[in-house]
Amino acid sequence: KELAQVRRRFGYRRLYTLLKREGCRSNKKLIYRLYREEKLSLKIRKRKKLVAQVRVPMPLPTKENIRWSMDFVSDQIGTTGRRIRCLNIVDDFTRECLAIEVDTSLPGNRVVAVLERLRQSRGLPLVMVTDNGPEFTGEALDQFAHDKFKLDPIDPGKPQQNAYIESFNGKFRDECLNENWFVSLKHAQDICEAWREDYNRCRPHSSLGNLTP
Repeated sequence: KELAQVRRRFGYRRLYTLLKREGCRSNKKLIYRLYREEKLSLKIRKRKKLVAQVRVPMPLPTKENIRWSMDFVSDQIGTTGRRIRCLNIVDDFTRECLAIEVDTSLPGNRVVAVLERLRQSRGLPLVMVTDNGPEFTGEALDQFAHDKFKLDPIDPGKPQQNAYIESFNGKFRDECLNENWFVSLKHAQDICEAWREDYNRCRPHSSLGNLTP
């Protein structure tokens, strides 16, 4: 129950994984029964029905720093209603979230500044997958990417072509943005960075066999 209070958007499978890390030897069926008896089941949030798209599996890179994906997510400061944007960057192979840059405005030169910071700390990928937003198609990023990596924009209206970052954005909104009431920009930045660290170091990832990036 303590874990479920802290990890409010985790289902019984991820809670079971966390319990195993703590040395719990009970089987998954017992954990599921207790989870139901204590009424810890997740309340499923209704989502807008989208037009069905043809799903084409994206090839998975063979190691880290081969292909990254990046995209924007929007939210707001709860006390003022001021809009904020989050630039999310993910390594498609390791699923590691490399950056969540949060501000009221994130033009192309800010995107370049974040990538330059990552270049100095860990290098850059061979390919960067983006949508066709002006921050990604503008001159600033185009000049920075020249002879460093290939920009690979998806086809307009085809978010499934950027599946890894879209999947990440859903988790980020469900587990972080929707679970927190931001009182200031600094508060939003601190909360999002803490969530990113937890996502990379603690959160079980089913696509990685319940390991962390």
